Amino acid sequence: MFKRLTMLWVLVRGDARRLWKALRHPDAPGWLKWGTALVALYLVSPIDLIPDVIPFFGVMDDLVLVPLAIRWLLNRLPPGIADPEEKPAAQR
Repeated sequence: MFKRLTMLWVLVRGDARRLWKALRHPDAPGWLKWGTALVALYLVSPIDLIPDVIPFFGVMDDLVLVPLAIRWLLNRLPPGIADPEEKPAAQR
């Protein structure tokens, strides 16, 4: 189980780094900034899909929905912004 949690942490950390780089890109779309702001607001907001006072499930919705929302935002980025280090096929 510890190995699975470590793997999940590595994936979330990598997605957070990709999102941060995409936000700092000069051609980042406006919807990315608004989407990231909404995800951050959901994370710190006292209003949740499942209230945090419910012992296990209250925290689990944050642990599941936030990484899924970040991955969803990253999957909709144009290729040049999503992976700035990756060169287009014409330049290889």
